[in-house]
Amino acid sequence: MASREVSTMIKQGFISDPTLSLSFSPSRTTSTTATLSRLYSPSSSPPPPAPPPAESTRPSHNPTLFEMMSEEHLRDSKTMEESRRKTQTRVAKFLNELKVYSFNNWGLGLGDVRLTVVSRDGYRVLMDVHRRVLSEKSRFFAEKLSQSREKGVSHTVEISECDDVEVYVETVVLMYCDDLKKRLIGENVSKVLALLKVSAAIVFDAGISSCLEYLEAVPWSDDEEEKIVSQLSQLELDSSMTEVLLRVSSEPSTSARADDIFMKLLSGVLQAKDDKARREMKALISRLLREDSFDDDDNRLDVSKDTLYHLCHRCLSSLVLCLSEAKCTDGSQRDRGVLMAEIAREADNLQWIVDILIDKRMANEFVKLWADQRELAELHSKIPTMYRHEISRITAQLCIAIGRGNILVPKDTRFSLLSTWLEALYEDFGWMRRASRSVDKKLLEDGLSQTILTLSLQQQQAVLLGWFDRFLNKGDDCPNIQRAFEVWWRRAFIKQYGDVQDSSQLQITVCNYPT
Repeated sequence: MASREVSTMIKQGFISDPTLSLSFSPSRTTSTTATLSRLYSPSSSPPPPAPPPAESTRPSHNPTLFEMMSEEHLRDSKTMEESRRKTQTRVAKFLNELKVYSFNNWGLGLGDVRLTVVSRDGYRVLMDVHRRVLSEKSRFFAEKLSQSREKGVSHTVEISECDDVEVYVETVVLMYCDDLKKRLIGENVSKVLALLKVSAAIVFDAGISSCLEYLEAVPWSDDEEEKIVSQLSQLELDSSMTEVLLRVSSEPSTSARADDIFMKLLSGVLQAKDDKARREMKALISRLLREDSFDDDDNRLDVSKDTLYHLCHRCLSSLVLCLSEAKCTDGSQRDRGVLMAEIAREADNLQWIVDILIDKRMANEFVKLWADQRELAELHSKIPTMYRHEISRITAQLCIAIGRGNILVPKDTRFSLLSTWLEALYEDFGWMRRASRSVDKKLLEDGLSQTILTLSLQQQQAVLLGWFDRFLNKGDDCPNIQRAFEVWWRRAFIKQYGDVQDSSQLQITVCNYPT
């Protein structure tokens, strides 16, 4: 082989470089010379045999690309051989079952049909089966074997290009079984789906019905559900698969019927007596509705805007009633505890519905509705803070959503919201911060700052000057919106944009061309 070709193969990694197995160190030249001189000196005794090199000093051998490819091919071959051995073991078990079933259930001896099942990779299984069974159980085989009816004539049938030889063999064995449903007990869904596919291909009606009965009876995982629905839709088994799919489908629902269900579910949560169960169901339904909002399926049914706003009005009416009772209470310990629990519950209910509205991008109208609750705001100001502070969380909730751009309402609506409820938010902030773990102080302050900065400059000034005096007197019991104050200051005293005029030099010329 030419030296250039050897060099090329070494570079490509197909053979190892012989120089890599040699080790030479200039520092050892002297000792090596001395050893050679002793070796050839007549007066010296023969040197002792050199000890074998330690394992760590032996030159390491870097595998070539060809060697690595060979090892990988060997591993793949071993894996395929192991898989083939397992398949052969299971196939042998099925063939033994075939002999037992053919004699015990049908009283048959040697077969008169040689059936060959061939996989895509060439693996072949030979089966001695019976024309009587195949023709009786499978319309596919009945048609193929009907051409010759002479007694004593043996037939040869070959099924080629099979996806899974093992499943085809087992399906043939099922034709000899007298209790298919019992035979399928303990199998997994994937296996039964494979048997169903083969049964449908050879029109094995008893196998199809038994597989469908199995699928209808066993529980499914999420992945199995998708596989079942997908495969049944591909097989097009018409009415025979209806019972199976009833688990995941029903008669076409209308939006009105779905709304009735949503109303019942949401109302049930709002009126629940067990607080723990109520919290769990709120979290579950919120998560499910949130998942629906990311679904692009146009056919899905979602909770309607009318349903949510109907519940909002119901919660608002309950809050007005609770605050009216709190205003007239005699201050006894029992009445105070009951009223605090009722107000907190109704406020929490309303917060939950508003959260759903925000997630569904339907909360614009609620901002106007909440800004118009002047009667409720008046009652709010006349009862102790410990009763009412949960209500101010609704205002905080809206300011956070507006500040994030999740609610888009006109400037006048935003200013009306703050005009009605900002004073109450200031008054309740200390209680909210201390009594409610779920209130994020920084999130609230950022949302309030952003909401204020969306107003006109004059409205910003009115709001922030009022906050300035309160913050100096209340300190930590007042929201810290210094950032909004800084921005307003720069806008009012430093930048002073004035009337913004169009300074662009864009010119548009229209020319008429003769036609």
